[in-house]
Amino acid sequence: MSASNFAVFGHPVAHSLSPRIHAAFARQLGIAMQYTAIDATPEAFVARLDEFNAAGGKGANITLPHKHSVLAQCAEISDFARRAGAVNTLTRRLDNHWRGDNTDGAGLVRDISKRLGMDLRERRGLLLGAGGAGHAVAFALLDAGVAQLTIVNRTPARAIALADAIGEPDRVHTRDWNDLGRFGNFDLIVNATAAGHSRESLHLPFSLIAPRALCYDLSYGLAASAFVNWARAARIGYAQDGLGMLIEQAAESFAIWHGKRPNTDSVYAELRAELPLDASD
Repeated sequence: MSASNFAVFGHPVAHSLSPRIHAAFARQLGIAMQYTAIDATPEAFVARLDEFNAAGGKGANITLPHKHSVLAQCAEISDFARRAGAVNTLTRRLDNHWRGDNTDGAGLVRDISKRLGMDLRERRGLLLGAGGAGHAVAFALLDAGVAQLTIVNRTPARAIALADAIGEPDRVHTRDWNDLGRFGNFDLIVNATAAGHSRESLHLPFSLIAPRALCYDLSYGLAASAFVNWARAARIGYAQDGLGMLIEQAAESFAIWHGKRPNTDSVYAELRAELPLDASD
């Protein structure tokens, strides 16, 4: 039986764990699939995606910087992806056009609620960053029952635009980044900025962290180290990186394509051993 053709598109993308994760899922469920990483600059993305489609590509994951621009390539978009304004999963329809989905939000909520065993309902949340990942996270957290969500972004207009798109002024607020020290504390803090990828510190005050708060970075490994170490230094909350979210969103994509959701625990355990949460290792 020939293997189905799947891929992840991004720029850069050579570091992506997605091929390894999906290969593990396929072995687990006895499904033949080929999954590769395709580097595509913003200028070349549409052409590379068309080439992939013409070669028989069945589905693709979409990562930075294409999660917004890929919307224009979709003939059909799921409700959640439309609300979030971002797509991270493509499925080729019978008419050879793409359907776009977004599994980032579901991946985050599943990691927090199932793997970490934490209830998101009624939490007071702070979202740092309002880019593509931040959009999906904001909608997912509110859908999961977060009582209030404060959004801050170093470019304030992006936070305001996200809050306006959500349209729930009683639950969603924006604040100025420079006023972080005057917000009070939160029992859920999610870092959706890209600061960790450039080894940049966010200079966050410990006063943001409520006792037993969950501090969660959407990045993983070294890119999450500064935020995770900041949260641990406060000694009053829990710190987590986004490795679990990465694996859970991949499992959601896999289920869309194959109709079966893999067990993620063994894959998480293997990658966690290689990427310890203690960033000093």
